[in-house]
Amino acid sequence: MSGTGGPISQDWAPVTLRKKAPTAAARKDDKAVNAARRSGAEIETVKKSNAGVNRAASSGTSLNTRKLDDETDNLTHDRVPTELKKNIMQARMDKKLTQAQLSQLINEKPQIIQEYESGKAIPNQQIISKLERALGVKLRGKK
Repeated sequence: MSGTGGPISQDWAPVTLRKKAPTAAARKDDKAVNAARRSGAEIETVKKSNAGVNRAASSGTSLNTRKLDDETDNLTHDRVPTELKKNIMQARMDKKLTQAQLSQLINEKPQIIQEYESGKAIPNQQIISKLERALGVKLRGKK
């Protein structure tokens, strides 16, 4: 040990340990509220307007909701016109191609050709133009 040779002294300062302040949830529990009432502390109570109700705060029928409810239009997707269906089938038959062969030519699934020929497909201009190129026939508009 190096030192001055004098006596060693220690500083014994008091250490105070405290509990953490109660959290917001702990301050609201029944025990804490009753203890505060008994001690005469001031307690603030606020009644929630939608307490115990399982619906949104703005659940009243709004203007947009009413418009949607009043809407009676039956909206559907466009389907392949009958004339286009027949033109595709006729051009494919003239080229002596099956649906599968035609689908390979235009790099689409065979199901697409089936949907176009049955009229269930939603018309896609890119696919129609691929069909026109592969079949060598103008399918849209006037011939």
